[in-house]
This record gives sequence, C-alpha cells and structure tokens, in this order.
Amino acid sequence: MQYITLGKTDISVSVVALGTWGIGGWMWGGAEESESIRAIHSALDNGINFIDTAPLYGFGYSEEVVGKALAGRRDSAVLATKCGIWWEKEPKPEGDGELHVYSTAGALGNAENYERILYRYLRPTSIRAELEASLRRLQTDCVDLYQVHCQDATASIAETMETLLELKKEGKIRAIGVSNVTPEQLAEYQKVGYVDVLQERFSLIDRDVQKNGMAKTAEENGMNLLTYSPLAHGLLTGKLSPDTTFAPDDFRSSDPRFAPDSIAAMNAKLAQLQPLLVKYGLSLVQLVIAWTFSTGPKTNVLCGARSAKHASENAMAGSVRLAQEDLDLINGLFS
Repeated sequence: MQYITLGKTDISVSVVALGTWGIGGWMWGGAEESESIRAIHSALDNGINFIDTAPLYGFGYSEEVVGKALAGRRDSAVLATKCGIWWEKEPKPEGDGELHVYSTAGALGNAENYERILYRYLRPTSIRAELEASLRRLQTDCVDLYQVHCQDATASIAETMETLLELKKEGKIRAIGVSNVTPEQLAEYQKVGYVDVLQERFSLIDRDVQKNGMAKTAEENGMNLLTYSPLAHGLLTGKLSPDTTFAPDDFRSSDPRFAPDSIAAMNAKLAQLQPLLVKYGLSLVQLVIAWTFSTGPKTNVLCGARSAKHASENAMAGSVRLAQEDLDLINGLFS
C-alpha cells in the first residue's frame, strides 16, 4: 500500500480509502452488520487506514457500525466523517436551511412520499451538535478529518470555516475538508483558513473536478483530492450486464447510466483495457482504482466494500502506480 500525508498535517493516509455509504444501507439496498464489520477489519488488515463515513449514510447507522468495528483498533485508522445535512426527525436548532432531498427509510422519496426531509444546514450550533453525535456513534473523542458534506446557500462560508477552525483548536478534529463545492466556494473557504482535503466525485467518466480547475487548485495548495464514486457505482467494474436488475430502493434502478444500452456500451470500452490488466497484473476494478489515484500526487480513492473479499481486493490496487503512457492511453479511451 502507498501512503501520502493528509493536507499539511503529519497524518499518513493510504491512497485507497474505505467508503462506507454502502455500509449505511440507505440507497444501497441494505447491509448486514457483521459482514460490514468484517469488511472494515479486512481493509485495515490489508493496509487501508483511511475510513470515510457520514451521518447521512443510514441516518447514523454507518457511523455506528464503523464505531463498533474500530473498538480496540481506533489507533489503526484515520477516521473521517462529515457535517451539513440535517434530517427532519432531529429538529434543527435554528433557521430553515436549504432543502436537500426527500427520503424514505431506504431510498429517495418525493414531496408526496417521504419519511424524512433532508436539509443542507450549516450553523455553528448545528455543526457542533452534529460532531458530538458523530463522536458518540463512532465511539471516539476526536475525528481525524471533519468535512462539510454539502454546501448550504443560506449559511456563511466564513462562519462555517471559523467554526471548523475552532473545533480543530479544541482538539475535537485534526483536519478540515470540504465536499461538493464550486471553485468559488472553495476559494471562500480558503480565504478563512487552510483546507486539507477536497472531496469530490471523480472517475473515468466524471471529470468535472479537472475541467473546473479544482484538481489543479488542490495540487497547488497541497490539499488531498479525496475522490468518490471512482467505479461509478459499479458501472466501471465490468461486472454489470445489460440484464442486470436493481432493487427498487437502489438508486441505480432509475439512473439512465445503468440502462441496458449504457451498460453494454461501457463494457465495450472497458474490454479495450485488457492489455493493461496483463501488464500490471491487476483486475479491471483494481486498474480503474489505480488510474484514479495515479492522476495526482495527493489523490486518495474512496472505494466501497460490503465484504471482506472486496475490501482486500480493493487494497491490492494501492501497490501500483500507472505509467504516464498508460494514463494517456486510458484518458484517450474515456475522453
């Protein structure tokens, strides 16, 4: 496994990180707790020390499972979680925030069919309340990386960043990250304090972070680019077929990218990577993961895993860095 430092801290993090949205179950069709714990242990045993979660993932459930898994092993993990999304059944301390989505227990809902209303909500009091709840669920007294999950247009970015800096000074968090931001919003955070991590969607078929210049900004400022959805929720694994079906509470069931024709077209492109699989001795999934972190000097790749086998297989990608000529070849196929 290769390791890089986290922002300007002395924290060392694995290039392959464990994402736990799937472990939370919400929008992913459920997850079995004991198997999820085995997956987390397998990730740690195979060199993945960077674990990312959020209150939103299962409405606290993912954090609870991660907390249970890290009992007795907390020092082996660099633990990241988030703030900024509040749900209806936990009343907001003040203000209205910004509507995010309607939700049922297992999937997205609508204004007529929902169990919770989710808000983008960032206030000093709510950030602190979210952190305290996360610390309890995670069974820890400090979060290594605390990230703003989504941006709230009704809140002050300067005030949000000042609150995060206060929490860092108090020793409750060790590093600060932002996610799902525009270049302009990132610049507003940077005016107030140092951002250690930029977490954004990035994959072979999702390149906005390169096109809008934020990947370059992160590199120039020594930030880690923590990428999510590197496998495009399974589309880049080559394991889906046009006949694949998804459960009704799996968001992919209504996503056009997962329509039969789209899956077939993507599999045809992925088949052209076969020579590189032989060259590097990697599976297709491992090659796609390695491509992702090989695109930058401080890029980490969030990979979900709901089984010990998947976690160990993902970790194996962390031992390889692709040559520039192979990055260029892949970029040409998926440009």
